[in-house]
Amino acid sequence: MEPALANGTTLLVCQDPHSHNNERDIWHFRNPLYSPASLLFMQMSLIAIVSQGIDLCLRPLGQSSLVSQILGGMLFGPSGLGRQKVIRSTLFPIRGGVVFETIASFGLMFFFFIMSVKMDPGTLIRTEKQAIAIGLSVFSFALVIPTGVSLLLKKYVPMDKGLSDSITQLASSQALTLFVCIQVLLNELKILNTDMGRLAMSSALFADVIGLFMIVMSFGIMQNKSGKFLTLIYVTLPVVSLVVVIIWVIRPLVLWYLKRSTGKPPDEFCIGCIFIFVLISGLVSEMVGQHFLLGPIVLGLCIPEGPPLGTALITKMETLCVGFLYPMYLAVCGLQTDIFAINIRSLLIVSIIVLISCAVKIGSVMLPGYYYANIPIKDCCVAGLILNARGVPELCMYNVWKSSKVLTDKEFTLMVVTILVINAILTPLLKFIYPSQQYDSVRRSSIQHTMQESELRVMVCILNNENIPTIINVLEASYASNESKVAVIALILSELLGRSRPLLVAHQYHDTLRSVPCSSPQVKNALRQYAQHKENYASIHSFTSVSNYGTMHDDICRISLEMRANILIMPFHKRWEIDGSVEVINRGIQSMNIRVLESAPCSVGILIDRGILSGFPSLLSAKVAYNVAVIFIGGTDDVEALAYGTRMARHASVNVIIIRFLLFGDENSKDRRRDSYVINEYRYLNAANHRFNIKDQVVRDGIEMSMSIRRLIDNFDLVIVGKEHPESVMLEGHDQWSECKELGIVGDMLASHDFMTKASVLVVQQQRIKRRFAKHSDISAARSNTSVGT
Repeated sequence: MEPALANGTTLLVCQDPHSHNNERDIWHFRNPLYSPASLLFMQMSLIAIVSQGIDLCLRPLGQSSLVSQILGGMLFGPSGLGRQKVIRSTLFPIRGGVVFETIASFGLMFFFFIMSVKMDPGTLIRTEKQAIAIGLSVFSFALVIPTGVSLLLKKYVPMDKGLSDSITQLASSQALTLFVCIQVLLNELKILNTDMGRLAMSSALFADVIGLFMIVMSFGIMQNKSGKFLTLIYVTLPVVSLVVVIIWVIRPLVLWYLKRSTGKPPDEFCIGCIFIFVLISGLVSEMVGQHFLLGPIVLGLCIPEGPPLGTALITKMETLCVGFLYPMYLAVCGLQTDIFAINIRSLLIVSIIVLISCAVKIGSVMLPGYYYANIPIKDCCVAGLILNARGVPELCMYNVWKSSKVLTDKEFTLMVVTILVINAILTPLLKFIYPSQQYDSVRRSSIQHTMQESELRVMVCILNNENIPTIINVLEASYASNESKVAVIALILSELLGRSRPLLVAHQYHDTLRSVPCSSPQVKNALRQYAQHKENYASIHSFTSVSNYGTMHDDICRISLEMRANILIMPFHKRWEIDGSVEVINRGIQSMNIRVLESAPCSVGILIDRGILSGFPSLLSAKVAYNVAVIFIGGTDDVEALAYGTRMARHASVNVIIIRFLLFGDENSKDRRRDSYVINEYRYLNAANHRFNIKDQVVRDGIEMSMSIRRLIDNFDLVIVGKEHPESVMLEGHDQWSECKELGIVGDMLASHDFMTKASVLVVQQQRIKRRFAKHSDISAARSNTSVGT
C-alpha cells in the first residue's frame, strides 16, 4: 500500500510474504490478527455488523442502505475511530488495506457484471420517445451548465490548487445519470413498477449510453499525456478491439453453447467459463488503459438476459456480490474519507456546483416532460429528483481519479460527502412527496354492486400451470350468458429473474401497454378453450407481469383499475401436492397478496387451490354437478361471497348452498337482524331456483362451528367465505392459531394443512372505499342491483 504523507511524498510499505506462519493464532499465545486471512474476516465482519446496526437505526428515518454502508466505513476511518492510532493500527492497519481493497474491487467487478447481465440492450431500441427526450435533455443541460459555472468559479473565486485543477472534472461528472443508481433507489422506494419508475429507468438507460461513451473517452484522454491526436487513436484502438472481441467472439460462443444445450440450465462448466471471462476481460481492460470495469460491463451486456443463462448467473452470484461484496466497496470509500480535511470554502464551492446540478436535472426533465410529453409538473419534479440519485458508479470514478492524481484526498472526501448528503436527503424526500401509489376507486366495483344485466369483469392472476384447471372452473361457474356477459382479465405472474427492468406485457392491443406474443402456451390454450366454449358471451384480455413480488402489486392493481374489474382473484402462496403434502411456493407471494388487499380498487379473492386432490373434471366439458358452499357469518365480505355464490347458482351444473352460522341466544342482536334481512331477500329472489339453498347452523361457540364445518366441507368442490367478520363468540380463540392474516380467521382455518379436505377455498374481501369497510347502508342501496337467477 502507498499512503501519501503530509509533505506530498509517498511511503511504500513492503511486507515479507513468509512472515505469517501457521503459529500465528491464539493457541500459541500470538496475535491472530497478524494473519492476513484472520484480519480480513475480522474487518468484513466488523463492517457488516456496524453497517447493519446503523441501517437498523436509520431505516425508520427513510434512509437508504447506501448511506448506512458508507457511514459504517467512515466510522472506522480517519473521520471516526480511525483517528485513534491504537484502533487504526489494530483493526485497519496498512498491511491489511491492500487485501481488503482488492477483495472489494473484485466484488465491484462482479457486481457491475451482474447489473449488466440484467440489462437488455434491446430495450434502447424500444425506449419511448419521451424517455429519450428526457435522457438527452438531462445529460446535455447537466453537462453544460454546471461545467460553465465551474469555469466561472475557477476564474473569479479563490480556491485551493487541488480544487482548482479538478473542479471542471467534478462539474462534468454531475451529468452522469447511471442506471444502476436509479434501479437501487427505485427498489428502495418500492416504485419500480409504477409509471414514474419505468419512465425514470428508461431515461437513465438512454443517458447511460452517452455517459459510458464519455467515461471511455475521458480515460483515453487521461492516457494521452502527449495531447497528440494520433496517440489518442492508438489509445482508443485497443479499447475498440476489446469490445469487438466480446461482441463478435465471446457472445456468439455463448449463444452457440446455449443452443447446443437445447434450453437446459447451464452446467457448472459454462458458469465457470463465464467467471473466467469476467476476470480476463477486467485484466485486458486494465492492459489497454481503461478501468477494469469496462470489460465486465460490456461482457454482461452481451450475455442473454433472463433464463436460462442470465437467471442461473444471477442465482449463483447475486447474494454474494450484492449482499456482501458490494457493501464492502462502499465501506472502503468510507474508510478513505477524512471529513476533518475539508475546509469551509471548498465545501461551499462544491456545494454550489452540486446544488446547481440537481436543480438543472429537475428543470431539464420538466422542459421536455411538461411541454413535449404532457407529464404533470409534480411527476416531472419527482422524475428529476430520482435522476439525481448517486451511488457506487460515481464513487468508483472518483476513486480512479484519486489514484490518477486528478483528485486529492480532500476533493475525494468532498465528493463522497456530497453523495452521502444527496442520498440522505433524496430518499426520505421522495417517500414524502411520492408515497406508494394508491389505486382507490371512487365508484363501487364489486360483485354485489354489479347490475344484473351488467357485464361481470373477473381478473385472475395465474402463478403456474397447476392453477389453470381450478381457475377455469371458477370462471365457468361465474356463468357467462347472453343476459350477463363475463370479461376475463388474465394476468400471468412471472418473477423477475436475470433482468433489471420489470415488464408489463399485453397480449392484445391496449392503449398503454406494449403488445407482444403470449409467452405461456398452456395459459393461452386454456383461455382460448374457455372463450370458444363461451363464444359471444365471454371476452379475454391477457397480460404478463415480469417483476419482483415486492412490487408486483402495482401492476396488478393498475390493470384491475384500468380494466374496471369487479373481483380480483389472487393465488395462494402454498401449493398442495397429490399426496396431500403442502409446499410453500414463495413467501413473497404472501406479501404481494397483503399489499393487493390493502390497495386493490375492487373486491379481492384469494384462491386456495386443492383441485389436484379432488381431480374434479373441467366444467367446460363435463356435465357433472359442481358443488359450491358459501359460509355466512356476517359482515360485508360475507355479503360479497353471498353475491358471488348467488351468481354461480345460475349455472345449470352448479349447486350452491349457503351455510349460515347463528349464535345460540343471539336472536335479537342488531347485526343478526340486518344479516337476516339480506339473507331473506336473496332467499326470496332465488325461490324458484332449486340449485340455490340456504341452511342455518346454530352453534354455541367456535368449537361447534369448527366441527360443523369439518363435517360439511368434504361435500363441496369450492367453499367461498368472507375475509373479515364482526366480533363474535364463534370466532374467539381461532385467531390465536392464525398463520395467514390475509385470509381472516375462518379462511385461515380452511387453508390450514391440518384441515383435511379436498375442497378449494376462495376467501373474499369486498372492495374497500377509502380504506374502510363498506357501510351496511350500502347493502340496502344496492339490493335492487343484485344478480340473482332462477
